[in-house]
Amino acid sequence: MSNSASPTDEHGPLLGPADIRELAARLGVRPTKQRGQNFVIDANTVRRIVRTAGVRPDDVVVEIGPGLGSLTLALLEAADRVTAVEIDDVLAAALPDTVAARMPDRADRFALVHSDALHVTELPGPAPTALVANLPYNVAVPVLLHMLAEFPTIDRTLVMVQSEVADRLAARPGNKVYGVPSVKANWYAEVKRAGAIGRNVFWPAPNVDSGLVSLVRRDKPIATTASREEVFAVIDAAFAQRRKTLRAALSGWAGSAAAAEAALVAAGISPQARGEALTIEEFVRIAENKGAGQ
Repeated sequence: MSNSASPTDEHGPLLGPADIRELAARLGVRPTKQRGQNFVIDANTVRRIVRTAGVRPDDVVVEIGPGLGSLTLALLEAADRVTAVEIDDVLAAALPDTVAARMPDRADRFALVHSDALHVTELPGPAPTALVANLPYNVAVPVLLHMLAEFPTIDRTLVMVQSEVADRLAARPGNKVYGVPSVKANWYAEVKRAGAIGRNVFWPAPNVDSGLVSLVRRDKPIATTASREEVFAVIDAAFAQRRKTLRAALSGWAGSAAAAEAALVAAGISPQARGEALTIEEFVRIAENKGAGQ
């Protein structure tokens, strides 16, 4: 790989398939299934992701799982700053060099955090305004929810995830795949599918399709006297046995089926309803009415 991209390079400073394979070979990197690693090798795709994310010149973007740096470089082209969180020792060590070689004039705008994203509670530099990431498939939902909880300044999020996870995140009440990820994501943001990504833009090509999910944080958090933990406890209980009515599913959470029924009735929700029919606002009302009738 050359130290800097030549003006005639069709990708500009971005990494193409040959660059990715050469870099991986030099580092002795083999993408691992255990970490859900599939590297994007198509410059047009990463530019499309940045465009779809609506990254602005004043944005401070946090990226999770940057890998060899395909998306990182495209983000650096568009944003004010980029902070990448990488768990893999070899990839974390190599990424600052790749940024310095391909985009020397932007290297001071890049920061690397060598850590497990699930344990990150602070980031260097200005507070992040956007999250853009090709999330490792096996931890996509927990990482997404953790970052939204820890960094309330993240206003816009665009993540690439396994297609079925994208469907679950963006599902609406009544949809058969509507569940815990859908409701919890809705606590923070307006969520929608934002496109599909084919398998051939990855190395190695995964055996599943990918989807883009856009999350725009609510202007005002949902007004409630219940804490997020209290609301999420109701959501978890409702979907732990999703075939059961809420009266039965929430009996453990409420202390008894009768107590669950009292909370549901006080919240204006039928005890015979099921979790998949409820909006986040209805789960909030149930949490607020725990202990009703006592």
